[in-house]
Amino acid sequence: MAHIFSNQFWSNLFTSDLAIDLGTASVLIYTRQAGRIVIYEPSIVALNINTHEVEAVGDDAKQLLGRSPHGVLTVRPMKDGMIFEVDAAEKMLAAFIRKARPHRKFNTRIVVSVPPRAHQVARRAVRQVCHDAKAGEVFLVDQTMVAAIGAGLTIHEKRGCMVVDIGGGTTDVAVISYNGKVFADSIPIAGDEMNEAIIKYVREKYNVLISESAAEEVKWNLGSAYPTDVTRTMTVSGRDQFEGLPKTLILNDTEIREALSEPTSIIIDLVRKALNETPPQLSADLINRGICLTGGGSKVQGLDQRIAKETHLPCYRAEDPETAVVRGTAVLLDDIPFLRRIQIID
Repeated sequence: MAHIFSNQFWSNLFTSDLAIDLGTASVLIYTRQAGRIVIYEPSIVALNINTHEVEAVGDDAKQLLGRSPHGVLTVRPMKDGMIFEVDAAEKMLAAFIRKARPHRKFNTRIVVSVPPRAHQVARRAVRQVCHDAKAGEVFLVDQTMVAAIGAGLTIHEKRGCMVVDIGGGTTDVAVISYNGKVFADSIPIAGDEMNEAIIKYVREKYNVLISESAAEEVKWNLGSAYPTDVTRTMTVSGRDQFEGLPKTLILNDTEIREALSEPTSIIIDLVRKALNETPPQLSADLINRGICLTGGGSKVQGLDQRIAKETHLPCYRAEDPETAVVRGTAVLLDDIPFLRRIQIID
C-alpha cells in the first residue's frame, strides 16, 4: 500500500530549525521539529582547564558554582547582555545546540536573538558556532524586536508600541512602529544587578555575605518595586564577614524594596527617556497601547505598577515574560521573507 507523505512531513524529517535566545542569565532554544522550547537553562559552562573541553553546561554547570574541583573552571560567558568570554560562549552554545538537536539534520536554519549591545566580534562568534553546528543558514535578530513579537505586539502597524525587556544583564527599551525601531536604548542594569544590590545591602547592614543564588531567591520571594499590603519575611543564611562563621538572618520585604530602589529607579529613568524622545504622534498611541514588560526581571512584584504611576501610562507584563524573546524568535521561522528583512547584517 502506497503512503503519501506531505511536504511538512519531509520538512520535519530532514530539518530541525532552531530559535535561540542567548541571554545573560539563561539560554532558551525552541526547535521547529518539536514545536516547543526544549532548552531553558542557565548561561553557564564548566570547562576543563587542561583539555579545554566542556565538562558541564546549563543546570549541571550551575550546580558546580562554588563547588568545582581543581582543574575545572565554571564560567558565565555572558555579561551585561554581551558575550564577555568568546571562547567559552562558543563552547557553551555549541553544547546547547547538540543537546537540543542530538541528531544532525540537513538544511538546518538557526535564528539567534542578540542584545542590542552585542558588538560585531561577538555577533561573528555566534554566527561561527552556528555554522560549526552545520547550520545551513544563520540569522541574527534584535532582542527587543522579537520580544515585542513574542509578547503579541503588532509591530507591523503604523502605530507606536513600547517594549521594555528586563533580562539578566541588560534592560532594553524600544519604541517600534512599522517594523522598525523609532527609539532604542539599553543599560547594563537588570536582574543580575538587582541580585548584586541585595548582596550589597545585606553585607553593609548586617555584615553578612550571602551567595548570588540566595540573593536571587530573596529577590523573588521578597522583592518589590511598589509597597504591598502584606508584610513578608524570609530566613536567609550566609557568612559573617568578620568572624567567618555561618549566620542566619530574617529579612523583610520593606528592606529588600529599599535594596532594589536604585536599580529599579534607573530602569524607570530609561523608560522616561524613551517617552521624552518619542515623537508626539507615537506618544499618543502609547496612551492606548501602554508599555509592555518582558524578560525575567519584569516579574519583580509591583514593577508594572511603579512604572504606570511614574509615567501615567498603562503598563502590563506580557504573558510568560521570560520566554517572550525565544517565542518571538520562533515566529520568524515561519516567515522567512520578514526574517530576512529585519535580520542584523554585519
